[in-house]
Amino acid sequence: MISSQAYIAATIVILAVIATVFFFVTKKRQQSRLTPLAGLAFGFILAGLFFGDDRMIGYGLLGIGVILAVIDIVRRLKSK
Repeated sequence: MISSQAYIAATIVILAVIATVFFFVTKKRQQSRLTPLAGLAFGFILAGLFFGDDRMIGYGLLGIGVILAVIDIVRRLKSK
């Protein structure tokens, strides 16, 4: 396994640990559902990590995911 693949694998493991901790911590509070736009953003970010070998495609997918996440955050703040 080359070093970039090791970094991707470590990132995925860290994200899984954070998601697990977040799941157990927020279980006690009111549950907020993941919006479809946030789910799409998460999918683009994961695709960017998986296709990271080709930098144009990887960075493009990551960028699209970040932009969608920011749009979702702004929409949620305006609706409150």
